Amino acid sequence: MNKRIKEIMRDFIPPLFLKMYLNITTKYGFFANYSNWEEAKKASTGYDSDLILNKVRDSLLKIKAHEAVYERDSILFDKIEYSWPLLTGLMWIAANEDGKLNLIDFGGSLGSSYYQNRLFLQTLKEVKWNIVEQKHFVECGKKYFEDDTLKFYKSIEECLRTQTPSTMILSGVIQYIEKPYELIDYIIKKNFKYLIFDRTTFNKRNVDKLVVQKINPTIFSASYPCWFLNKNKFAQMFDNKYVLINEFKSFENSEDRNSPLFNGFIFILKQVYKEG
Repeated sequence: MNKRIKEIMRDFIPPLFLKMYLNITTKYGFFANYSNWEEAKKASTGYDSDLILNKVRDSLLKIKAHEAVYERDSILFDKIEYSWPLLTGLMWIAANEDGKLNLIDFGGSLGSSYYQNRLFLQTLKEVKWNIVEQKHFVECGKKYFEDDTLKFYKSIEECLRTQTPSTMILSGVIQYIEKPYELIDYIIKKNFKYLIFDRTTFNKRNVDKLVVQKINPTIFSASYPCWFLNKNKFAQMFDNKYVLINEFKSFENSEDRNSPLFNGFIFILKQVYKEG
């Protein structure tokens, strides 16, 4: 594994790389139960990030120009598949914030979720959609997609120096972090008014499980570590500071017994909830 791939793996895998619910076979999907992250990394092949980035860029440029309808994982579709709980949560937050929405989309690719929901978002008074991503995604985003609404940052701290987001979205990303609970703890301490998790993988047995996720090469050739989180442990982390508004099933859920649960959560800061 070359130095660049190692650097990427130390950051996070963007949520656009989550399409395993399609075409699950004995060759693709989630495999084994690894004892630690390094062991799982050694069993992973990595991916050509420039190739994937270019595919996503080209697809989203068509979406931006209204030449295509919907993009997911760099693949174009003729119909948008909405995550209705996520969209409902965003519109509920905007209603609480005088018709305005200012958020951080952590691991948000080049704006996939923004473009997916822009038909509804354009009805709001103001939208500031701030994406925190890996360096090469940020550079591409700034060059091709950044405008008054869509901004790109290399870290949460960099974003907070110029923006005042009320909301953090993490869609399909926490499970690809080496130490997911440390990231969650860090985010909780930032006191965002609202937190939305979507497409997050949980172990059906409520214990942490580390696997390797193998991608169908018709999408791209890659494999990498992935956590099936302990849902009880995850939920308990928010008890002291947040109120759970809603828990929902994400559309990736599969009947396959080897697949995890894909769940989402909408939280509001207790202080804000009491004041409301």
